[in-house]
Amino acid sequence: MEEILISVIVPVYNILEYLPRCVQSICNQTYRNLEIILVDDGSTDGTDLLCDQLALKDSRIIVIHQENGGSSQARNRGISIARGAYLGFVDSDDYISERMYEHLLEGVLTSHVPIAQVGRDEIDDNGKTLPSVCIPPERFVLSKSEDFLRELLLHKGDTSFCTKLIAKELFTKEQEERRFPEGILNEDFHLLVRMLPHIEGIVSLPYVDYHVFYRMGSNTRKVNREDFSRVFEDIVDNADMVYDIVNHWYPSLKQEVIRFGLFQRLDYLLHIPISRMNGSNRKYVEIKKYLKSHIVMMIRNPYLNKRHKIYLLLFTIAPKTVRKVHYQKMKIRKQE
Repeated sequence: MEEILISVIVPVYNILEYLPRCVQSICNQTYRNLEIILVDDGSTDGTDLLCDQLALKDSRIIVIHQENGGSSQARNRGISIARGAYLGFVDSDDYISERMYEHLLEGVLTSHVPIAQVGRDEIDDNGKTLPSVCIPPERFVLSKSEDFLRELLLHKGDTSFCTKLIAKELFTKEQEERRFPEGILNEDFHLLVRMLPHIEGIVSLPYVDYHVFYRMGSNTRKVNREDFSRVFEDIVDNADMVYDIVNHWYPSLKQEVIRFGLFQRLDYLLHIPISRMNGSNRKYVEIKKYLKSHIVMMIRNPYLNKRHKIYLLLFTIAPKTVRKVHYQKMKIRKQE
C-alpha cells in the first residue's frame, strides 16, 4: 500500500495565520507517501513566502505561485501537475486527523471502488465543535453511482471533495468535463455529479477525520453581497444541470431530481434580498414561472414534506408577501 502515491492539493490565499496548522496536519499523516501541492493563488499578505518556507521543512511539499484566479482555478492547477494515483483536497483554513489518508486509501483498496469518503465536523474560533454534519454512522459501500446521486438529491450526502480520496483517472478522462468549474460557486457539487456516471461505487467510512474551521472574516467562507446572490443563483443552475444528467443517465430518479429542483428554488426565494424580487431580476422571474408550471409535481412529490410544499405553494401565489413574512419571523427569532 505504501507504494501508492497520494497527491494532496491545497489552494492557498492570504491565510498566513492558519496555513501552518493545515500543512502540518497533512505532513503528520500516518500514510507517508504523499505529494503535498500548495497552490498560492496570488496571496498579498506574506502567505506566498510562508509556502516557500514550509516547503523547505518537508521535501514532499511542492509550491506553485499563480495570479489570483480563485479556488477552482488553484485546484485545477494542482490537478494538472499531480503525480499521484489518487487525489485529495484540503482547504487551507482546515486541518485533518493524522490517519485520514490511511483510512481513505484502505477504503478504496479493500472495497475496490474509485472514491472513499470520511465524515467531517466543524470547529469555531474558540475551538468549540459545532453541530455535527456529514458523519456516516457506519461503513457502507454504494455500489452504484445512482444510489449516491439519490442521496445527494435528497440532501443526505456529502458533495465536498475535501472529505474524499479520488482516483486520478476520474479527472483525466474527457478533461474539459473533469475539472472544477471556474467562475461559479457550489463547484464541488457541479464536478461531482458530472463524474458520477463514470464512477463504479463509493465507500463511506465511519471516521470523522476532516475538521472544517469557521472563523469571522474568513476569505474562503465569508460571502459578500454580490456572492450572496450568486451562490443561490448557482444552486438553481446546478439543479437544472443535474436534471439533464438524471434525464440521460438515471431516469428512475425523476421524482428525486424534481424534488431537488423545487427545493433549490425554495432556498433561493428564502434568501434572496427582497429588493431583488422584481421584474428586472431574470433569475427571479424564471423561478416564478418554474413554480407555476410545477404545481402538480410539487403537490404529488413524495420527497417533499408538508412544510416545504406549503412554502412552495405560498411562494407560487404571493412570493414577495411570503418573503417579507418569513424575514420578520426570522428577525424575531434572532432577537429571542
